[in-house]
Amino acid sequence: MNSGAKERLSAGVVVVRNAGGRWRFLLLRAFSHWDFPKGIVEPGEDPSAAAVREVSEETTLHDLRFDWGSEFIETGPYSRGKIARYYLGRTENSKVSLPVNPEIGRAEHCEFRWVGVDEALRLTSPRVRPVVRWAAAKLGVSLSIS
Repeated sequence: MNSGAKERLSAGVVVVRNAGGRWRFLLLRAFSHWDFPKGIVEPGEDPSAAAVREVSEETTLHDLRFDWGSEFIETGPYSRGKIARYYLGRTENSKVSLPVNPEIGRAEHCEFRWVGVDEALRLTSPRVRPVVRWAAAKLGVSLSIS
């Protein structure tokens, strides 16, 4: 990957937790867009480390476990050529905070929800839906809607 493309790589985590035997997905809302925690990979930063950093900065979750390994899925280009890479990580913690980002003086997201796979598919944009389907397949979760 050339350095120009690397600057346009965003990395994040499909954060899940098991609640009563059912997988719940953590979605964050910025304006009207629902997505998983993610952000730009800094120069020289490993994308998986950036993904963990972004989850910590955006949600205050610090206990991620990557039980499914280091496999990831990437979106097609969006927003002037940016590509988002997502890993699948699990937390035991349901408590999420949306702290103020000191660079912009407000929280990056205005709402979060722990949702089932079908609601995740309904809330997310067409760009993010393949990521939801990928994570559901890794978790062995069947989809009621497509």
